[in-house]
Amino acid sequence: MSTTTGTYDTITTDGRLRTEGDLAYAYLPAPTVQSHAANLMTLPDGRLGCVWFGGTQEGVPDISVWFSTLAPGAEAWSAPRQLSDDPTRSEQNPILFPTPDGDLWLLYTAQHAGNQDTAEVRRRISSDSGETWGPVETLFPPSEAGGVFVRQPPVVLSSGRWIIPVFRCLSVPGRKWVGDHDDSAVMISDDRGATWRQVLLPGSTGCVHMNVQELGDGTLLALFRSRWADAIYASRSRDGGQAWDEPTPTELPNNNSSIQYVRLADGRLALVYNHRRAEASTERRLSLYDEIDDDGLAPEQAAAVEPVPVDGERTAFWGTPRAPMTLALSDDDGRSWQVLRDLDVGDGYCLSNNSREGLNREFSYPSIHQGPDGALHIAYTYFRQAIKYVRVDLGRSEP
Repeated sequence: MSTTTGTYDTITTDGRLRTEGDLAYAYLPAPTVQSHAANLMTLPDGRLGCVWFGGTQEGVPDISVWFSTLAPGAEAWSAPRQLSDDPTRSEQNPILFPTPDGDLWLLYTAQHAGNQDTAEVRRRISSDSGETWGPVETLFPPSEAGGVFVRQPPVVLSSGRWIIPVFRCLSVPGRKWVGDHDDSAVMISDDRGATWRQVLLPGSTGCVHMNVQELGDGTLLALFRSRWADAIYASRSRDGGQAWDEPTPTELPNNNSSIQYVRLADGRLALVYNHRRAEASTERRLSLYDEIDDDGLAPEQAAAVEPVPVDGERTAFWGTPRAPMTLALSDDDGRSWQVLRDLDVGDGYCLSNNSREGLNREFSYPSIHQGPDGALHIAYTYFRQAIKYVRVDLGRSEP
């Protein structure tokens, strides 16, 4: 356990549940300097599982996947276990996927340094709710066009079809990856994951972290993070994911940081995100990886110069503050949203990913999951030093 004092809260990473008003919360045990990108899921045995990546700093090859669980009725999260250990790659964005067959998949990405255009998606399978795991496999390799990334949970449709949303980190000859050309796709399987085919989304450049849910009428709704740090984007499919509308901006802002939503048992949608967008005066950084090089941590941060567009192209906007962490609800299938509450507020400073010196103050990369009891389980990055878990009882939280 470690205890550090941030600008807005004391981070006590002992995993113990505490209460504050109508919320229960905990900071998961943090075995590494940096913790980021959590995903929550109820495991086949009924425990709540959380995976995230941790190490020195995102992009450094000591970044690996960690796993902790919360048993029903338990007062604390379990000691974390390391689930990946490739000394040559940064292993990021883990996801837990309980398959209809009773297995539990772990999906995650693996890349060289800050070069997301080298990323592949890897998989491990557990048949005992994460107690033991099978060997590491490459599920989706990189292509000649660039790397492939995941962030959001796979979806099993009412038809039985499996869908894994991905985004492509595309290479530009002679230029280092900075995210300007990333786009989205879905991987579709009609044979329970034995084979996959890719469907690209039209007009999705800049729309990433595609989060898919099946609505009550069978329509698929996808929400996206925007590389342009302007708005959350949305797209719909009416044929099981084989064709999609071109993504369009919603009323909600986005700061080029991850979001996640879930369809609740009562049909409403619940979304966690940063209610923030880039403004004309917002300071920006050169890229997500401007503090590292291909060998690890760089001696000095690269100068945060304004990117120069090529042929009038849009450029990814990095550095918009990642705060507040906000919970919103929709009762009309995502056509409009009601902000319910801010879970954490602060300045959200993220012009540095440096956790060693406590420079980063972001709340980011949320995960949201409704448990069997109807409660909302939420996890997100807290200052890149810990994963914060929050349990929300909607019956007590709504006005």
